[in-house]
Amino acid sequence: MPDEETRLIEIVFPNNTNANNTLFGGHALSLMDRLAFIVASRFSRKNCVTAATEKVEFRCPVQEGELVELVGKITRIGRTSMTVAIDMFSEKLLSGERQLCTTAEFIMVATDEQGQPTAIQSAA
Repeated sequence: MPDEETRLIEIVFPNNTNANNTLFGGHALSLMDRLAFIVASRFSRKNCVTAATEKVEFRCPVQEGELVELVGKITRIGRTSMTVAIDMFSEKLLSGERQLCTTAEFIMVATDEQGQPTAIQSAA
């Protein structure tokens, strides 16, 4: 299962852009964090929380009207935590031209009913 990818696709609307009509960095991070939660929770079958974000790289802007496709994958599994790598691609809706625009790693922690870190079961 760690080799499996999970994808999320969104379109960039005007309310998610800045004065340059490009995607707000904070909105990009929110989408990435949402996908990291989905990936980690599906893998662990636990509620997961974000413990840290590492190595965020904004490589190119995403224009209003473009699609963003986020691809998430588990890259490390610890006792209670997982590292989820997220790549965000922009895509021009009419031409299909794509490019990698943002990358990040999220450290996600599995939690129990009281919100405390809990061990991740072997997921093979």
